Amino acid sequence: MEAAGVSSSVRGKLSERFSLIFPDLSDRANRLSWGLKLSMVLLHVIFVGAVFLFDVSLIRRTREEPWYTAAYLVVFAASLFQYFYTSSSSPGYVVDAMKAANGMPTTFNNPSSILKQSNSRDGNIIHSMTNYHLEAQTTHLTSSSWSQLVMDLYPPGSAIRNWTCTYCNIVQPPRAKHCHDCDKCILQFDHHCVWLGTCVGQGNHCRFWWYIFLETILCYWTVVLYISYLRSEIEKAWWKDFIVIVLLATLVFCLIFLNLLLLFHSYLALTNQTTYETVRRRRILYLRGIPEKVHPFSKGICKNLYTFCCSGHNIRDLEAMPTMEDIQARARPYTCLDVIVCRCC
Repeated sequence: MEAAGVSSSVRGKLSERFSLIFPDLSDRANRLSWGLKLSMVLLHVIFVGAVFLFDVSLIRRTREEPWYTAAYLVVFAASLFQYFYTSSSSPGYVVDAMKAANGMPTTFNNPSSILKQSNSRDGNIIHSMTNYHLEAQTTHLTSSSWSQLVMDLYPPGSAIRNWTCTYCNIVQPPRAKHCHDCDKCILQFDHHCVWLGTCVGQGNHCRFWWYIFLETILCYWTVVLYISYLRSEIEKAWWKDFIVIVLLATLVFCLIFLNLLLLFHSYLALTNQTTYETVRRRRILYLRGIPEKVHPFSKGICKNLYTFCCSGHNIRDLEAMPTMEDIQARARPYTCLDVIVCRCC
């Protein structure tokens, strides 16, 4: 029995890796996801390829100073690599943390996901069997130490029904939220990124920051190359100038958006916040009553950056709600002594 269980788990891991390398394009969601990724690659190739296609002086400069073009292409490749790396990474699912808390290596699927995937002719039988197994599995999980572990993260006297997801039927730790696009509960939910095709959460928020950082550098560099081409004195056809001007205008618009996005997520990293907590603060139950200028999960700039860059989505990284004493201490105005002792750090 143990050998059969091990072999089945090995086959499951191999099939999962095979599905990541060779996705099932018969699934509509996979087709949309890979269509989006190919579109992003095509856009990068168009914006970068136009520079080498039209600018003759850049090709001449490449022969004289190959390091310049090589560095530009390295940034281009790193940006694409970070895009695929971020889009394929896990944002940190609550169900994975729950499995780790219960010591269960098997995959747990929520009821809505399985019911959506059941397309059998005999729907009643499949529906009843699925409900039976899911109810037994959910009962086993929620009756374990996970519920107690999560409730210890909330203030005393909190009701478990307030933190139970109505879609997944699991108890959510603080800062978690159910994503309707992914149909899963995400740890430290930030937002669902349409361009990545996945959520941004505890597991990939830092990778998302590095992606927009590399994209910003690539856009700046490409804008400089476009402007250098337009200001060059070489003979150019009018249609080439028109295409470059259109691409430049589009790139400047994207650059403004990327700068704002990079600054905003840098602020979130420094203060240990998420986009969801910042935008929907008044709607989040456990943040009500906390002053607007107080960041309840902030541990200081240095610790916030360490958590943001080095944190993984495991049980040890689940953050508890601060006590009222901590909130009152953080709401206290800064003094000269606080600046000397680096209270903000």
